Amino acid sequence: MKEVMAVVRINKMNETKKALADAGFPSLTATGRVLGRGKGIVDFRIIQGAADGHEEAISKLSESPQLVPKRLVTLIVHDDKVDLAVKTLIKVNQSGNSGDGKIFILPIEDSYRVRTGERGTVTLD
Repeated sequence: MKEVMAVVRINKMNETKKALADAGFPSLTATGRVLGRGKGIVDFRIIQGAADGHEEAISKLSESPQLVPKRLVTLIVHDDKVDLAVKTLIKVNQSGNSGDGKIFILPIEDSYRVRTGERGTVTLD
């Protein structure tokens, strides 16, 4: 079993949920709003807002990068389904622009279904 953890744009969340369900991954956990930043120091939305003369955007211009709201999506999948989950996430979230997100794959040692006490990969079905 593997944990597929993806940081995605908030506006892509509904499309991401639908694509994952259509690909056979109906179960996931999404963390409401997480904040993060990449290595870049430019938030083009703020620059565009400042160029348009919006005072709020102008006040946010700074040397350091701003934290950007994202969603954290987590799903646990069978080892042989990791590539499908990753390809699905990339297909939906890839725009070719900075900030499209990141995907991490982590090993899962074991799992239990609380209701029945079942253990192992059967809990994923």
